[in-house]
Amino acid sequence: MGVMNKTIGWGILGPGKIAHSFAKDLKLVAGGTLVAAASRNLERAETFANEYNATHAFGSYEQLFVCDEVDVIYIATPHTGHMEWAIKAMKAGKHVLCEKPLGINANEVQEMIAVAKENQVFLMEALWSRFNPALKKVKELIEDNQIGSISYLYADFAFFGLDRDVKSRVLNVDLAGGSILDIGIYPIFLAYLILGKPKSINAVSNFHEKGAEIQTSMIFNYENAQAILYSGLNSNSAMSAEVRGSLGAIRIDPRWHETEGFSMMKNDKEKRFDVAKIGKGYTHEIEEVHTCLINSKLQSDLWSHQNSMDLINLLDEVRRQSGVVFPFEI
Repeated sequence: MGVMNKTIGWGILGPGKIAHSFAKDLKLVAGGTLVAAASRNLERAETFANEYNATHAFGSYEQLFVCDEVDVIYIATPHTGHMEWAIKAMKAGKHVLCEKPLGINANEVQEMIAVAKENQVFLMEALWSRFNPALKKVKELIEDNQIGSISYLYADFAFFGLDRDVKSRVLNVDLAGGSILDIGIYPIFLAYLILGKPKSINAVSNFHEKGAEIQTSMIFNYENAQAILYSGLNSNSAMSAEVRGSLGAIRIDPRWHETEGFSMMKNDKEKRFDVAKIGKGYTHEIEEVHTCLINSKLQSDLWSHQNSMDLINLLDEVRRQSGVVFPFEI
């Protein structure tokens, strides 16, 4: 059902760090407002709701699902909560924007998509980089054959996270911790966005003594191209990305996944593209959700259910190759 001529009411489920960034950006987007925040800790929900002027604070997620003023729920829990809470929200008739990765493996994502279709609600993975204006421009230039046929892509994403508690989201295998699902998803996404699905994948990982995968190198092999991808938690990386083709190259400014510009090299000349984003950049995925809801669309054309399915299949294959299995999957 469309939500014509009215302000779209948002609920946030799981008021952690990323939810703060999201709520700040929501204020910058016309047509939507934060109505409610829900945490399993009421005090935490109240603090969050007060900070962002939300009408309601709930001490349970279930209360969010029955709040009439909430049209769409942003799910910002650790990875392991995505499927459970998205499905409960959708069964309650709520639209859902769920933080990436949509699910932990292909089975989860498949189930989530089936529930969305069954309940005729909107579901999208919050892969914010897909809506980044500079990255959209990069894709457009490549599709316009500006740098010719692509044969090489490089992207990395790493930060030093070994100083964190092993019980923390990032390193806890019971919460699907490790680098691949959290940040490796970005380089994998870029290769998929530009080159599509590879013919084959090679991936190798190193592990923390407590079990979490802490660095992974990947080669995606295509008919006429290769993508060299990296994610890690045991050092920082440049967070750079480049795409090279027969006629030229594009170098994306770091941190490439939330970039505001890039350079195109062609015929020994460099051309700069500066493409501003609004706020931190969650604004652009929020706008996409609003557009879809206003037009009664149950999925986005820019990041569809199939796109999420393809991405999780790639993540699954990387994990299979590198031997990353979470205890709850056994």
